Amino acid sequence: MQEKEKSPITQHLLTDAGHSVLFTAKRPELVMERGEGMYLWDTDGNRYLDFVGGWAVTCLGHSPAVIREALARQASTLVNASPAYFNKPMIEFAKQLTGLSGLDKAFFASSGAEANEGAIKLARKHGAVRLDGAYEIIATTNSFHGRTLATMSATGKAHWRPLFAPKVPGFKHVPLNDFDALLAAVDRNTCAIMLELVQGEGGVHLAEADYVAKLRKLCDERGIMLIFDEIQTGIGRTGKLFACEHYGIKPDVMTLGKGIGGGFPLSALLAASSFDLFEPGDQGGTYSGQPLAMAAGQAVVEEVVRRRLPEHAECMGVYMTGRLYELARQYPIRQVRGQGLLQAFELERGDGASLVETCRESGLLINSPNPSTIRLMPPLIVTEAEIDEMIGLLSKAMDAIE
Repeated sequence: MQEKEKSPITQHLLTDAGHSVLFTAKRPELVMERGEGMYLWDTDGNRYLDFVGGWAVTCLGHSPAVIREALARQASTLVNASPAYFNKPMIEFAKQLTGLSGLDKAFFASSGAEANEGAIKLARKHGAVRLDGAYEIIATTNSFHGRTLATMSATGKAHWRPLFAPKVPGFKHVPLNDFDALLAAVDRNTCAIMLELVQGEGGVHLAEADYVAKLRKLCDERGIMLIFDEIQTGIGRTGKLFACEHYGIKPDVMTLGKGIGGGFPLSALLAASSFDLFEPGDQGGTYSGQPLAMAAGQAVVEEVVRRRLPEHAECMGVYMTGRLYELARQYPIRQVRGQGLLQAFELERGDGASLVETCRESGLLINSPNPSTIRLMPPLIVTEAEIDEMIGLLSKAMDAIE
């Protein structure tokens, strides 16, 4: 795809964006207007095959009918009753998620960072009530848990350490899959261990099965809370409804976001009943359990289960891995890795930003979380034909760079 000359409408919108939108990210000179299935269109009519999926958000593709219909039905009945009251969709969605996850209680928010913030607070409550005031949480280097001040403090990105100092104290970071380092970090102040089973923003690195089993055993022995951050991996992304199913390990607390709303702002904190510790006033949120969000989430999860999309993601993940290995025989890429439809590979020359831009100009959206890594996280509805299309566009972009 050759990008057309920008229309006056697009030029006007970009000018307005420069004047009115707070700068937080370097965005390309285009404006997305609509989406359907695996594709997005900008205001100049250019079409893009989307292998970013809103950062693993649009699990059912763009503008799916089930979300549109659920929102319309709920909006005609009740949009918001305030978090001071139960509402029917809240109760139904909590029952659905606890039944599927094997955990017992649910708290709802609007973003993954909020869910992780709630998990941090619950961990510290556990430490205060049961562990003689323990407050420290051990997380992993290269991890990502959100952009609030506390979740940035929990995040293990080295270049974030100096940002917004002083950070929230009480977090230690150890290398992923290094159990000895983790064990050495545990002391009387440790109240929780917080782990991404697949480090998405960190470049798609998987926790090893033996490591996760040892964490569960350690937490059981020491009374430490085990938190799985499944914001990016939950709701079918890795080939199971929840990534922890690959390990046969159940956490004490699980956080969900991104795919849980299929594009609608929604997240959840799930906890075992033994960690139902909050007192009135400890935790809340203006939009917690909002009926509109609950209806969207329930519709998304029902559709993922009904269509067996976790199994489809596993199958398509195997196919995509095979196609990427074929690509690696022709181009300077290595370390193809991932699980289900959360995959990545390394670029030998570390020109990720250039490849992302060239792919976009060819009609393909991909992500480079760091200069050497390309990450692929398409909607769970992706087909072999669309994976083949992605490989073709990726090859074309790599030829252009070569």
